[in-house]
Amino acid sequence: MSVADRSQALSERIHAALPQTQCTRCGYPDCAGYAQAIAAGDAPINRCPPGGHEGIARLERLTGLPPLPLDAAFGVEAPRQMAFIDEHWCIGCTLCIKACPVDAIIGSNKLMHTVVEAHCTGCELCIPVCPVDCIQLEPASGTLSGWAAWSSTQADAARKRYALHQQRLNNEAAPQPPSAPEPEAPALADDPAAARRAAVQAAMARARARRTEG
Repeated sequence: MSVADRSQALSERIHAALPQTQCTRCGYPDCAGYAQAIAAGDAPINRCPPGGHEGIARLERLTGLPPLPLDAAFGVEAPRQMAFIDEHWCIGCTLCIKACPVDAIIGSNKLMHTVVEAHCTGCELCIPVCPVDCIQLEPASGTLSGWAAWSSTQADAARKRYALHQQRLNNEAAPQPPSAPEPEAPALADDPAAARRAAVQAAMARARARRTEG
């Protein structure tokens, strides 16, 4: 087996040992990226807060590297939390849906969104994108943390959902066959970013109006 093959095989074993929350706290875009970096010797084994100390021990056994404490610069081991959307504040902007790496948030434009509890990994990536701060975190594992709060079954399910999420994004980004030209729209439509900002601002205004009336 070549060096590249051995590195790839190790990367796959490391990947399977990670909790698959896809939280990016390790500094890599996903669990697979972190696994590849560890296998290549480019990253230490102590940057995964969701895995906690047990996660580090698993990586020690796989890599043969010496034990290390969890690097606090990347977070601390803590009980698992789950996202919750306050329906009274949600403006239906869909930004959290796009941010969720495992498609655990359902809803549609201008309609209330909901977190599917069974699928939420507690990655917290939906929190910073919400323009009205209507997403909160709630305890999901009591006092249990690390792998005591997250099972291998949950990790496998999250890994599969992330793979499907990535596949969907790739399909959406793939070139589409040309379609018949559409009638000219207002100039705002020529700038998707401006259109989205306008839609979000309008939704926020409606939400503020509802709060004032209540």
